[in-house]
Amino acid sequence: MSLIQQIKQIYIPVKELNRAVQFYRDTLEIPFLFQAGELAFFNCGGVRLMLSPPENGDFAKASPILYLSVASIDHAYSQFQTRGVTFIDEPHLVAKMDKTETWMSFFRDSEDNVLALLAEKPI
Repeated sequence: MSLIQQIKQIYIPVKELNRAVQFYRDTLEIPFLFQAGELAFFNCGGVRLMLSPPENGDFAKASPILYLSVASIDHAYSQFQTRGVTFIDEPHLVAKMDKTETWMSFFRDSEDNVLALLAEKPI
């Protein structure tokens, strides 16, 4: 049995906390939990996202890519474009399984971190 049970929290380094909070809360509409000083927390389907300016150079490197699950990638892509989200690419097929297709589209947040929309469509 694995000692690791699940991902509970993900840290995302930001340059300007207030701008980042506005992007994740208002543009992406991820539920905002609370802010404590230079830390802001969101609930993304039970996984906490923690936004904060880096404490030091070790934490200033690029963040991991968050793959955000959406029901309809075309709808989410369209809605986020109208909100000013800068996409790197259009929704595209990444993999075909027996009964599903995985579609993705990559974009940048207000702090220049790369994120992705991910949808699994039944075939």
